Amino acid sequence: MRILRWLDKHLEEYIVVFLSALATVVVSYNVFMRFVMNSSSSWAEELARFSFVWLVLIGISYGIKRQRHISVDAVLMLFKARGKIIINIIANFLFLIFAVTMVYFGFEITSTTFDRGQITPGLQIPMGAVYLAAPVGMFLASVRLIQHIWKQITRLKTGDFEDVEEEFEEQMKQ
Repeated sequence: MRILRWLDKHLEEYIVVFLSALATVVVSYNVFMRFVMNSSSSWAEELARFSFVWLVLIGISYGIKRQRHISVDAVLMLFKARGKIIINIIANFLFLIFAVTMVYFGFEITSTTFDRGQITPGLQIPMGAVYLAAPVGMFLASVRLIQHIWKQITRLKTGDFEDVEEEFEEQMKQ
């Protein structure tokens, strides 16, 4: 159970930090090779690009976890605490439908790509490994959305509207 709790708390953070560091190191290496050694490498550019793709798609889940995604707050300002929770449930549910759809079709496209045996030119890895970022990222996003929807429904059932206004104000500041 401790492992699950740790993963729940830190999984996306560690992946995003690792991928950011990897992309930074690889791009720095490639810049050095290109401008100092007069020789760039295709694998470095590919690795940086693929790291960034994975970073963005895993970052979606992290953004959901922290409730940091772009939203239209002007609409929420019209409602009291209960209404804000209901609007958030609806928004998260719509996002969940999109994420689950992306998981399904993402796995189909990834599977097709693996079956065709496409290989990246620089790294010589299966192109499906790159395509896998979409379903994995959206799966993690789906898990986070379900967590938020569950939390919001629980708040509605218990009538716990105490911190809703403060949370909304905090989101508005950032």
